[in-house]
Amino acid sequence: MNLLIKESPLQVLPSLAMQVGLNEAMVLQQLHFRSLISNNIRDGHKWVYKTYEEWKSDEFPFWSVDTIKRAIRRLEVKGYIIATSSYNRMKMDKTKWYRIDYTKLQLETEQHATLPTAKSAQEEVRIAPSTEGKMPLAITKENKSIKKDLVENDLDVVSVIDYLNDKACKQFKASSKVTARLVKGRFSDGYTVADCKKVIDTKAKNWLGDRHWQKYLRPSTLFNATNFENYLEESRDSESPESRPPKPFELDFSKGEV
Repeated sequence: MNLLIKESPLQVLPSLAMQVGLNEAMVLQQLHFRSLISNNIRDGHKWVYKTYEEWKSDEFPFWSVDTIKRAIRRLEVKGYIIATSSYNRMKMDKTKWYRIDYTKLQLETEQHATLPTAKSAQEEVRIAPSTEGKMPLAITKENKSIKKDLVENDLDVVSVIDYLNDKACKQFKASSKVTARLVKGRFSDGYTVADCKKVIDTKAKNWLGDRHWQKYLRPSTLFNATNFENYLEESRDSESPESRPPKPFELDFSKGEV
């Protein structure tokens, strides 16, 4: 039976997407895979050597180069990725070499796997020992529940918040209960992911770059019930006449001949 997949799929764990962001999780996972088969060894580590254009053509053809740059830079700033151009043969060559800081990744995973004090010892977090070349996995009853809930309910939330972060250069967390509740509230009103992205596009166009207004590119403003409806209507009003379907031509026979 054909289940649509006819090529090698890109895989990402929902728990990793919640921790670092959806785009960033996909970059990390693909960097991890490339590291496993890399022959570029420097200072005892395996490195992946790629330009941004090569990341696009080889790994993420569905993204723009700017989207890839932003995802990689966020991972560099947060310390998940170590990047350098010092291994290039020519000083003028600024192409970067990348590797994952697995120690940093494990520490962050441990921090995200919080333990309620009332839980029994059997429900405590057990982190698989991290070794170079292996992605650490948190194995807990709580995380399994979180993963199940994410798969069933939160992937759309992750998509919306990741889109907002990408457009507004922010770092909001889809795992935030307040943020998730706001976005889900609009879904429960009958709005869609596409509607959310329309609002983000409209307000980013209006506010990005404005010192006063750009601070309002945040979930609490955009996805507030009253604001959202107004912003969505504004996005519809701003559509070009060419993008709107033409009005049907009607003949009025009641007026007779002119």
